[in-house]
Amino acid sequence: MIVTHFLNIFFLLLLARSGLEVLAAHPKLYWSDDCPPARPWARFSKKVYAPDSRRLWTSHDEEEAWSPVIALPGRRNLGLGRHWHFMTVQFWVLTGAVYLALVFTTGHWRYLVPTSWSLFPDSVKTVGTYLQFRLAGPLPVEPFNAAQKLSYFVVVFLLAPFQILTGAAMSPSVIARFPRYTRLFGGRQKARSLHFLGLVAFAAFTVVHTAMVIVHGLPREFAAMVLGSYDADRRLGLAIGLLGLLLLVAFHVVITRFSLHHRRRTQHLLGLMVNPFERRISRGFTSRQHYSRRDISPYFRVNGYPPVGEDYQRLAADGFRDYRLSIGGLVEHPVTLGLDELRRLGNQSEITKHNCIQGWTAVAQWAGVPLARVLDLVKPLPDARHAVFYAFDDKARTEGSSGVYYESVPLYLLTKPQAILALDMNDAPLSIEHGAPVRIRLETQLGFKMVKWVSAVEFVADYRQIGMGQGGWREDNQFYANEAGI
Repeated sequence: MIVTHFLNIFFLLLLARSGLEVLAAHPKLYWSDDCPPARPWARFSKKVYAPDSRRLWTSHDEEEAWSPVIALPGRRNLGLGRHWHFMTVQFWVLTGAVYLALVFTTGHWRYLVPTSWSLFPDSVKTVGTYLQFRLAGPLPVEPFNAAQKLSYFVVVFLLAPFQILTGAAMSPSVIARFPRYTRLFGGRQKARSLHFLGLVAFAAFTVVHTAMVIVHGLPREFAAMVLGSYDADRRLGLAIGLLGLLLLVAFHVVITRFSLHHRRRTQHLLGLMVNPFERRISRGFTSRQHYSRRDISPYFRVNGYPPVGEDYQRLAADGFRDYRLSIGGLVEHPVTLGLDELRRLGNQSEITKHNCIQGWTAVAQWAGVPLARVLDLVKPLPDARHAVFYAFDDKARTEGSSGVYYESVPLYLLTKPQAILALDMNDAPLSIEHGAPVRIRLETQLGFKMVKWVSAVEFVADYRQIGMGQGGWREDNQFYANEAGI
């Protein structure tokens, strides 16, 4: 249990710093899944954007670049922050499982689990003792006093599971497959807010716990924590404990610098553990969302500025009457379809929740062609494994980056019941800001996979020959994971 104690410290710090990197991408917290721009309950940014602003703004404008001193790795690296977070959470949960197994097999649970209601008033008395600048002694035949026992119980058996449960309630695949589960927390944004408050609770516990260690005597407490006994060599325990903390700080300095200077290598190394985790969730879950019209959000954020190329501007000026969607690659029947031809393939309407990778959500009604109908029309060849959706959006002109926006999607996602080529939004043709004339909807995925302003679709055997070979523009340039189920 000594080892699991230090591993818990190690992983919790990784989770906290990487979690702050994720929060920096949308540093606002809401109680409503509509995410009203001007009404967060908490805002960690000086930026304020109004829904009726005369100037078009996007959710990326709300992002902050927090210092690498607090965020891992910092400096607007959401993709890498998510990699660190989801890699770490797997090992943290495993460490917790091992710790609980040891707690119950060794009988240590008796020192953690309250067995009498008297523990609660005794804890209050213990706190009062500390406030009088006196040390509180342990309970009879137990190593902890009442306040310690109660706080350890809350952290181990309540707070840690609470963080896992609220974290799962933010996954788009979980939200889509189990809408009722997320509603247990009042929606994704309440779960996100509660998850943040759980982080604050962990931080508060750590500060108080550290203060108590100092108050009770560092050598004595480190001997117990490191060597397992208050009677052990206190100098040795103190030396080992301080060395461990020094190595922990050094490790964080090294991984932060490595992540910032070798972002592609970090993406690949962490992806070895993160991508299979996300892939299992994406493959196994099917959206079962059925929101009502009264759930539709009054404001739906824009993510990414519309294309500014002459070809797109010409099509938009003519109401997209000359728009043609080219669908080819590894298919038996390549086709080029206009909007009227697309509509004749069929129409499917659905009211679903959009989950942006930055953290905001919104509900809208989408209508368009089931992607399964498109597959039936073009008949992908046996070698085809992915569909690559290209956009009119040239990022060199809209974001100062390189390349045309694209995303690759495994074919099994295109056969999901709520996977569509969306042509309409909220009973009207798609607006330019939200992807006109065509965007895709994949309701178990994060928003960056749902390409807007679609210009062409290509079926391929391997996406590694496209762009920088990572599977999409965000993956290429912002080091996102190619899997997008969490």
